[in-house]
Amino acid sequence: MPTFAPTPVPRATRDADAAALKRPRPVEPSGATESSQPPSPESPESADSSESAESWDDGLIARRVTEATAAALAAERASALESSSRGPGSQSPAPLAYDGKLRSRLDALRELVGLSRTRLESDTLAEAGRVLDEAAARRKLSGRHTVVAIAGATGSGKSQLFNALAGVAISETGVRRPTTAAPIACSWSDGAAGLIDRLGIPGRLRRRPLQSPEAEAQLRGLVLVDLPDHDSAAVEHRKQVDRILKLVDAVIWVVDPEKYADAVLHERYLRPMAGHAEVMFVVLNQVDRLPEEAADQVLDDLRRLLDEDGIALGEYGEPGATVLALSALTGNGVGELRELLGQFVAERGAAARRVSADVDAAAAGLRPMYATGRRVGLSEEARDEFAARLADAVGATAAGEAAERAWLRNANRACGTPWLRLWRWYQSRGESTTGRIPVRTAQPDEEATARQRVEQAVRTVSERASAGLPAPWAQAVREAAVRGSQGLSEALDELAARAGLPPGRPPRPGWWPAAVLVQAAMTLLQVLGGLWLFGQIVGVMAPNLWVPVLLMVCGIIGGPLVEWGCRMAARGPARRYGQEAERRLREAAAGCGRARVLDPVAAELLRYREVREQYGRVVRNGAAVG
Repeated sequence: MPTFAPTPVPRATRDADAAALKRPRPVEPSGATESSQPPSPESPESADSSESAESWDDGLIARRVTEATAAALAAERASALESSSRGPGSQSPAPLAYDGKLRSRLDALRELVGLSRTRLESDTLAEAGRVLDEAAARRKLSGRHTVVAIAGATGSGKSQLFNALAGVAISETGVRRPTTAAPIACSWSDGAAGLIDRLGIPGRLRRRPLQSPEAEAQLRGLVLVDLPDHDSAAVEHRKQVDRILKLVDAVIWVVDPEKYADAVLHERYLRPMAGHAEVMFVVLNQVDRLPEEAADQVLDDLRRLLDEDGIALGEYGEPGATVLALSALTGNGVGELRELLGQFVAERGAAARRVSADVDAAAAGLRPMYATGRRVGLSEEARDEFAARLADAVGATAAGEAAERAWLRNANRACGTPWLRLWRWYQSRGESTTGRIPVRTAQPDEEATARQRVEQAVRTVSERASAGLPAPWAQAVREAAVRGSQGLSEALDELAARAGLPPGRPPRPGWWPAAVLVQAAMTLLQVLGGLWLFGQIVGVMAPNLWVPVLLMVCGIIGGPLVEWGCRMAARGPARRYGQEAERRLREAAAGCGRARVLDPVAAELLRYREVREQYGRVVRNGAAVG
C-alpha cells in the first residue's frame, strides 16, 4: 500500500496521494465505503500518517487522512460516477420559472437597453446587459436547487462552517493562510451539475455531504460553495470571489469578532449589495471565544453596522438579511443555521429574488441616465419665441410694412387725380410697374447679423429643450438642433424672397372703379369749366363766369378730396394686407425652423420619454420616474 512521501509536495499532489491511500476498493454509487471505519492507532496507515506529519519541517501542517476526509473523497468519486450511471433516458431537472412581474421587468430592461444603445456608452449599459445574460442563463438551469456561497475574510472560519454544515471535512482548514485557494461545491441532491458548471468549478472540486437521511431531507436542493478569502493577498482569489458572488443565488457572510467591522467587507461588498438583503445571511462565527454578554454586544454592533450599510434586517417578519451568531468549532448555533437554510431552500424563491435584486441594482446604476428631478421638454412659449426669432431674422415685420406701403401706393395711383397721376408717372419712369418695392440686395453686414440671429435662436431653443435632461440625452438634443441649423439661414433667405410679397399688383377693393369714375368726373368738370370759360373769353359763348368757375372749382377741389377719402379708406385694407404678408412670412419661417430644428429636437425628447417610461417599468415599484 502506498504511503506519503516525506518531502513537501503541492497540495493537489498530497490530495491525490491521500485519495490513493484511502482507496481500498471501488466505491458504490451510494458513496459508502468499507474503509470508512477509523483506523486503529496501531495500523500501518496511522503510523505512516504520523511519520509523514512529523517528518515535514517546512513550517506547513500536513493534512492527515481522517475518516471524514476518506468519506468526502469517496463521496466525490460517487458524484463523478453519478452522470455515467444515469441512462440516456434520464430527465434533466426542471428549469427555473420567473413570475410574471419579474419577466415583465426583465423584458422592460431588455427593451430599455435596446433603445439606449445609440445614446449611452456601452460601459454604462454593460451591467444591465450582464444582468440580462445571467438571468437568461439561470432561468435555463435547475429551479429545484439553490446555490448558496459561503464568503468571509481570512481566519473567519468559513471553511470550518462549510464542513460543519456538510457534516464531513470537505474544505481544508488550518492556520495556513489562505487555506481555501479555489471554490469547492457541495450538493445535497442530484441534478445540480449545470449550476456548478456555470460557476466554473471543476469536477475535482465537487463534493457530496455526509450521507444522512435527515440532512438530505432538510437541505435537499442546496448547493453550498466555499469561496476563497475575499481579503486574500492573492489577486486571483479575490477575482474568483467577485466572479462567483455575481452568479450564486444567495450568500452567507461569515465574520468573526475581530474583523466584523472591517472596512473592506462593508465598503466593497456589503454596502454595494444592500439591495440583496433578502438573499443574504450574516453569521457571526467564533462566539465561543467571547463571554455571553460580549457576544451579544458584538452581535448588536454588527446589526448596527449592517443598518448603516443600508441592509434591511429580517426582523419581526420583515424581509431582509438573516443575522445570527454561532460557533462552527463547537457546533453551537449550526443547527439553527441549518434549519434556516432548509426553510430558505425549500421556498425555491432565492434565485428569482436574486435576479430581481440584480435588476434593482442595475436600475439604480442607470437612474442618473434616465431620471430627473424636474419636468423636461419644449414648452409652447419656447416654440413661439423660436419662431419669433426666425421671423425677425428674415425681416417679417419689415416685409409686412413694405406690403402695406405698396398697397397704399397702388391705391394712390388708382384713386389720385389724373394730373397728379401724370406727374407721378413722370417721376416713376424706369421704376418697376408691378407695384412691389424693388428687391434690395442685402448688404454683407446685414447678412451676418441675420445669420447671428438664426444661430442665437437655435442655441436658445436647444438650451431650453435640453434643460433638466440627463447628460447623454441633453447632448443628443443639442446635436439634433445643431444638425438642423446647418443651411437654415440660406433656406430662410430663399423663403423670404419667395413668400414675402405676392407677384403682381396687390389686390384692389371693389370700390376702386367707382373712385376712378369719380375722379374722372372731377377731371371732366374741370375740363368742361375751363372750355366754357375759354369760350366766353373768345366771345363764342355768352358771358357767365359763375357757372364755369364753379365747375372748375368743384373739379379742382373734388379731385383731391376724393383722393384723400380713398387714402383714408385704403388704410384698413392696406394694414390687413401688410399683416397678411407678415403672417405668411412668419408662418413660412416657423415651418422651416420646425422642420429643420424643432422636429428633430422633439424626436429626441420623445425618445427620451419612451426610455424614461421603460425605465419606470424596470423599477420594482413601477412608479413613474420624475
